[in-house]
Amino acid sequence: MSTGNELLSVDFEVFGHVQGVCFRMYTEKEAARTGVAGWVKNTRGGTVVGQLQGPADAVERMKSWLDRVGSPGCRITRTTFSNERPLSALEMSGFSTRY
Repeated sequence: MSTGNELLSVDFEVFGHVQGVCFRMYTEKEAARTGVAGWVKNTRGGTVVGQLQGPADAVERMKSWLDRVGSPGCRITRTTFSNERPLSALEMSGFSTRY
């Protein structure tokens, strides 16, 4: 786990019964509440993928939410995180849904 002042970027993929507008909408709301930037997208394979960027402590909170909570009615079976890297500055602002 990283220190809270460091900026991080990490990619994610969430598996289970997670697709749909509801999961994306709740992910956007949680990202705004947590203070991370990034994006989320449904895949043709039935998963949800995306990227998070922000202060390390906020990214860690969002990773935990994606892995353990999600939207109401979803059933997360597992979440993978990859390509975690430090940033000198954020590469995006806000959080959006990609199609």
